[in-house]
Amino acid sequence: MDREFLIDLFADFGPVTIRKMFSGHGISVDGVNFALALRAGLFFRADEVTIPDFEAEGSKPFQYSTRAKTVLVNSYWELPAWLFDDSAELAQWARAALAAAQRAKVKKRPKGKKAAGKLVKKVAKPAKVAKKSTKKVPARKPAKRKA
Repeated sequence: MDREFLIDLFADFGPVTIRKMFSGHGISVDGVNFALALRAGLFFRADEVTIPDFEAEGSKPFQYSTRAKTVLVNSYWELPAWLFDDSAELAQWARAALAAAQRAKVKKRPKGKKAAGKLVKKVAKPAKVAKKSTKKVPARKPAKRKA
């Protein structure tokens, strides 16, 4: 899917930001990514609220293969093919995907930030201890004493 096709596809939904991502494009609104357009198809963000709609349409979650295994990404689901022909309905699904992405963003807490109203003490890190060498060192010969 090329950029122009995606812009036309989301015309009824409203303005979107389309950025190159992996082997395709990431689609977002106000910095919130809610869709992925990849070689494998178009995938919308989903959560416990919207996954039943995708399942009812026979859609499957996004997956990719590595050398060792197949990874299932349950947070992005394939858009049903019939929605490509119904722009008004696609816009509704896109709104639901954006809402799912916004809910997921709220659930995440920023890492490394202090919680408001809580006093956090800084603890000094312990000094690094040199590791003992595993090499065998020959025993030292005692020094000869002069008489």
